[in-house]
Amino acid sequence: MSELLLHNVDLLGEGLGDLFVRGERLADPAEASSQVPTVDCSGLIALPALVDPHTHLRDPGQGNAETIATGLQAAVRGGYGAVFAMPNTDPVADSAEVVEYELDTARQVGICDLYPIGAVTTGQAGQELADLEGMAASGAAVRMFSDDGHCVSRSDLMRGALERTSRLGGFVAQHAQDPLLTVGAQLDDGPLAAELGKPGWPGMAESVIIARDALMAGYLGARLHVCHVSTAAGVEVVRWAKHQDIDITAEATPHHLALTTDEVASQDPDFKVNPPLRGPADVQAVRDAFLDGTLDMVGTDHAPHPDAAKACGWDQAANGMLGLETALAVVADLFVQSGRMTWRQLSDRMSQAPARLLGIEAEHGGHLEVGRFANICLVDPDHPWRVDPARLASIAHNTPFKERNYRTSVAATLLRGRATYDPGRHFSLA
Repeated sequence: MSELLLHNVDLLGEGLGDLFVRGERLADPAEASSQVPTVDCSGLIALPALVDPHTHLRDPGQGNAETIATGLQAAVRGGYGAVFAMPNTDPVADSAEVVEYELDTARQVGICDLYPIGAVTTGQAGQELADLEGMAASGAAVRMFSDDGHCVSRSDLMRGALERTSRLGGFVAQHAQDPLLTVGAQLDDGPLAAELGKPGWPGMAESVIIARDALMAGYLGARLHVCHVSTAAGVEVVRWAKHQDIDITAEATPHHLALTTDEVASQDPDFKVNPPLRGPADVQAVRDAFLDGTLDMVGTDHAPHPDAAKACGWDQAANGMLGLETALAVVADLFVQSGRMTWRQLSDRMSQAPARLLGIEAEHGGHLEVGRFANICLVDPDHPWRVDPARLASIAHNTPFKERNYRTSVAATLLRGRATYDPGRHFSLA
């Protein structure tokens, strides 16, 4: 059994201590003998490895945007120990066969845990419910279902999905977008859309779906998760639903927290995303809701695209941004380095809360406690770096954070006691 002592590390930003890794788990540092290999972690902060509830890996697919292997490489570089993979693959993950392929492939890669998300409707076409029971009973044991990228807009289908996933001990993660209110939408429905003469994406298209689904979930006693909330009105509906004791959770993305329509003015397609980047008032509301816990967690919405899909002009460009390798830096620099959030609070939003949502607390989202799996993200809070799309692990290059400078970096990632990302060779002794 391998052993390793992480010495003089800042535990959740709350004080120096040691972490003793014995095999796959954390043990009492007092039990470490003088012969145990030791890594000096001075200047580093230890967090539980991050968990992403919202990742697009494009696999199965053509492999020209991402594969499970490259996506998981991006994940560990970002400090992640687990990701949940959205079903908009080719073929769509709407059957036991596809979700089991994803799980088996990730296990072969072996550096980050992958949990498949099943499609709510067959082919994500919004016409009939997929084989939810089959995916739940499969080896992947799917409990999270989503048509992300497409809203489950038909009320009858959404009711059926909430009822059936509830019986399975799972839930629906909704992409809240009324399609009839967003026909041809290219960007936020505000002054810039009018100036550019492009169809707008009104915020009410998000909030009316959240309201409908929250009322349904409350009536049915079902769970509901809302993906990538982007508007002040959407935030207020989530807040209201929580006050009504409806079983609802919601996520914010790094880009909706950090970027505004100011970036869209350049018409650089790397800033095109769905839901779109919003104006300052919406962004401030999302930030405030993230700080007060109305928005429970960070979902990266990591959405790689081949270069050609972003190099064709704004109107024709695909929606989506890379996120796994930059999420921690973006969120930490915005909230922790500015003093608005502690490292423990960030850890809750990026590790514990998504682990609770997804029911994987036994494997992930621990508090660096003795007996828990040694899934650790070591953070250097003062290691300036610049985002270079050519140096990212993803096959794709569509990051909105290109050429931006960040102070926070991931120094290393461990999964069950094994270093899965170690650019500084901290663990050469292990």
